[in-house]
Amino acid sequence: MPTPHMLILNHGIDEARRRADSKHQRNLIEAAFQILSEENEKLGFTYSGFALTCLPHKPPSETVWKKDGHNLTLLIQSGVERDGSHVGVPYGSYARFILLFLQSEAIRKKTREIELGKSMRDWMSNMGLSIGGKTYKNVNAQAKKISSCSLTFYSGFNNKELMKKGGFVDGAIAMVDESQDQSTLWQDTVILNKEFYESLSHHPVPLSETALRAIGARSLAIDVYIWLAYRLHCIKGDVEVSWPSLHAQFGSGYSRLRDFRAGFIESLELATAVYPDAKVAVGETGVTLSPSKPPVARLEG
Repeated sequence: MPTPHMLILNHGIDEARRRADSKHQRNLIEAAFQILSEENEKLGFTYSGFALTCLPHKPPSETVWKKDGHNLTLLIQSGVERDGSHVGVPYGSYARFILLFLQSEAIRKKTREIELGKSMRDWMSNMGLSIGGKTYKNVNAQAKKISSCSLTFYSGFNNKELMKKGGFVDGAIAMVDESQDQSTLWQDTVILNKEFYESLSHHPVPLSETALRAIGARSLAIDVYIWLAYRLHCIKGDVEVSWPSLHAQFGSGYSRLRDFRAGFIESLELATAVYPDAKVAVGETGVTLSPSKPPVARLEG
């Protein structure tokens, strides 16, 4: 089947939708259409460390999360409640979107102090996460985990601590009572941890917020998109990444390699649907990355 972009460009969106023969294909068509239709692209940002490692996709049973990536290791330790019980490690798409908002605002405004309130509510809504009901509880739970955990990044070359045992924020990301006016759903501001902010400022990865919105609440696809956004414009030639290596980086929650492979390919297809210039080939032994234009114009030139 032609790529979603070619189907839309050659036959129009209505015919492309008609030719989609599965829910997954329809999702790819709609994601590609959002990208092709966007006229006013807005940049988001994330720390480069999250292009090589990632948070859990599902609630981890352990209170310390360790994830190895390409020459990098992420270690996140759960915070504790007053009674000594563990708050838990942040996970899933809600945690990722909260962190993406905080990082994007920090880079755009060049400050550790991030306005929440209406700004965060509007951003979450723009990402398709309307704050209310079950979503309110899920976002609030992840905000608490993000606020209380500590994190360290280690270099894979010499085990050097790239980011010491800090956290994401100083203090807490707190929501007011849900029954109050929606414009005051969040506290006024939060301060990013100094070491996290400095690492982010020195190594930001530009992303397309339209792409993130099109991906939606699919945590693996978010991670794959960030990975491609970081790697594809940096490499000088073709690079094959083996299935075992991909499983080690992205495969938390998949005990069998063949199950991971199927899930990863679907997420990769969605990530490339929102990154039309990505040059990626899936093979028997792994995925081959080829030098590509960056996903957002800011990196060009």
